[in-house]
Amino acid sequence: MVATSVIVTLIVASAASLFMAWAIGAGSSGSTPFAPAVGANAISVMRAGFIVGILGLAGAVLQGANVTETVGGGLVLFPDGGGLSAIAAIVALVTAALLVAFGIFTGYPIATAFTVTGAVVGVGLAMGGQPATAKYIEIVSLWVAVPFVGGGIAYATASLLRNESVPEDVAVPLLGALVAALLANVRFVLLAPGSEQASVARAVGRALGTPILPTIAAVTLLSALVGGGLLYRDVRADPAAGQRHFLLVLGGLVAFSAGGSQVGLALGPLLPLLDSGPASIIPITGVLLFGGIGLLIGSWTGAPRMIKAIAQDYSSLGPRRSIAALIPSFLIAQTAVFFGLPVSFNEIIVSAIVGSGAAAGDGEVSRGKMGKTVLAWLGSLVLAFVLSYGLFFVVDSLF
Repeated sequence: MVATSVIVTLIVASAASLFMAWAIGAGSSGSTPFAPAVGANAISVMRAGFIVGILGLAGAVLQGANVTETVGGGLVLFPDGGGLSAIAAIVALVTAALLVAFGIFTGYPIATAFTVTGAVVGVGLAMGGQPATAKYIEIVSLWVAVPFVGGGIAYATASLLRNESVPEDVAVPLLGALVAALLANVRFVLLAPGSEQASVARAVGRALGTPILPTIAAVTLLSALVGGGLLYRDVRADPAAGQRHFLLVLGGLVAFSAGGSQVGLALGPLLPLLDSGPASIIPITGVLLFGGIGLLIGSWTGAPRMIKAIAQDYSSLGPRRSIAALIPSFLIAQTAVFFGLPVSFNEIIVSAIVGSGAAAGDGEVSRGKMGKTVLAWLGSLVLAFVLSYGLFFVVDSLF
């Protein structure tokens, strides 16, 4: 009887996690990465939703472990070293998913990281856990820095691309070289033994048996030269096509990064339930694949609505501004994945769009829309905390 109860509880919690993954795929991770590319008419809305789903699935499996572990065990501290109960996980996931789904169907990009963090902390404290103050400082510092860092980098990049003294066939390849250098140092699960992660540059050094730091420097430089060189040739042949190709590559990288970051928001609350009992035999890659499939389904079924909202409602984007928006988005996303911190992709993309628009000077960003969006972000954090805190007591008393 007890075993049956455990299995039923695990199934319900898994369903709640899948629902959360769907909501994330339909919302932040499914809509934001290609929104600038859609706004620049580089790709259609439906095709963007299809591609971002596949790339999000790949990112979830290859990079999703860090944020999953933070959300699962780093937001609330328990004296016995345990984690959320099954009931707490279900309450947190359903509360956050309903708020995100509300944002999807009303057209406002609710910050998924805010809702999940608020919900997990709410049920964790309701269970008697202690606040993880040091982790909160790290997370809030990242959230506060995102608009300034992302918007600032986007502004500088857009200004560079608009500077008439810098030829376009020089500026765009230089940016491509920078992105290629960053990509060479992004960490993946399959490049290291076990559950460890390693970058391409570090994996090459390990395979060759050469000193790590010089090898990393050499691989990074080679990647920059190859990436910049290919883009230079593309831009020289057809400037418009070269920009469009670069824009689509950037959208793909951001979509991949979104999967690596956002899947942890769906799987994290479920993780304590999988560390013991019959589910403990499931490897972390299997858990990440489960969450990635949820992201995929969400991207294919619900993302087009939010892609349209972000691409068209916030600003009229061209290729240059879109490139300027996606470069800091990729950088910030990978930084968050590296440190295992939950971050809102809506906040990243919207801040970068505003920053690139400020450099252009002619992009019309609705201040009313932006104000409501910021209020929705903050309100979702507070509302998720309050609802999950109260609902836990109600549900716990009943079951």
